[in-house]
Amino acid sequence: MADDKLGNNLNTVGAAMAAVLKPSTEMPNTAVEVKGYDFNNGINHAEVVRHMYTTGFQATSVGEAIIEINRMLNWRIEDDPTVEDDDALPDPDNPNAPPPPPPKCKIFLGYTSNLISSGLRESLRYLVEHKQVDVVVTSAGGVEEDFIKCLGKTFLASFSVAGKELREKGLNRIGNLVVPNANYCAFEDWIMPILDEMLLEQKEKGTVWTPSKMIHRLGERINNPSSVAYWAYKNDIPIYCPAITDGSIGDMIYFHSFRNPGLVIDIAGDIRAINNQAVYAKKTGMIILGGGVIKHHICNANLMRNGADFSVFINTGQEFDGSDAGARPDEAVSWGKIKMDAKPVKVYSDATIVFPLIVSETFAANVEKQKKDDGKY
Repeated sequence: MADDKLGNNLNTVGAAMAAVLKPSTEMPNTAVEVKGYDFNNGINHAEVVRHMYTTGFQATSVGEAIIEINRMLNWRIEDDPTVEDDDALPDPDNPNAPPPPPPKCKIFLGYTSNLISSGLRESLRYLVEHKQVDVVVTSAGGVEEDFIKCLGKTFLASFSVAGKELREKGLNRIGNLVVPNANYCAFEDWIMPILDEMLLEQKEKGTVWTPSKMIHRLGERINNPSSVAYWAYKNDIPIYCPAITDGSIGDMIYFHSFRNPGLVIDIAGDIRAINNQAVYAKKTGMIILGGGVIKHHICNANLMRNGADFSVFINTGQEFDGSDAGARPDEAVSWGKIKMDAKPVKVYSDATIVFPLIVSETFAANVEKQKKDDGKY
């Protein structure tokens, strides 16, 4: 009887050992070892970022985003036999334009207004200043907060400060940032004469204002190199804002309509313009920080060409509620907004944390290389 019990115990242990110590297959030669940066090698921030790819979890997604953006930057038509090198497709809106430069991947950059309110504005401005992106899409706040920061400062605060206390002091909270009401008053004083000027041009010259043309004019008038829109104006990079009235600019247009009525902003002109940006591009890349209208607007423009070739999404949205903001790139593939053979990346993170790291190993490195190639240092 005792032997039977012992035998049963041995069989049970053997089965357990077989389950726990199941033999593994050999890993392929292409398998990547998980390994982070060793600080015994000194403090080297560039190497820390480069080791994110082999760290795992969202750090690996950051590394993949760096690879994908560098693929956008490095694409050249001579390296891609699937793309014909011809200029047969004219620009229907500018048929007398000079011959275009050699094609490169056209990069669409989208960001939400809170990122302009934050210190990420400096990174975004850098990309536009150095012509690293070709098309910008943002929300109304992403436009106006850029100008408002030229007129007054935004300050750090706390997520937990009481709204009632702030309201009594005329302070507006954006997460853990505060913007004094005085900034918006200064914005009103600045923009109202420009709206008057736009209305006069509309009446006397027949100017048809679209949101992007309006932003172009505002970028010219702000004349401040800390502004994203200023550099977009200088470098002729369009900023599209399909929801231009959803913010302080909308408030100003509302007030202006009583004081000096008649200004018309044509959104139809801009949907034609941004869709043509995608349709007439040899290759396109999307970099979208956040969600909502800016994400969908860029993706939908790329639907017109059967999908973007390269894509990076950075946001904290989840897909379980069916929102477009939280949708993974594969959902966009199903709609034809990303090509079926693309290698899109989504990073689940606050863009203020990871995007400056990504810029350092992509756009900033590209700018430094261009300076060396041009003999500037």
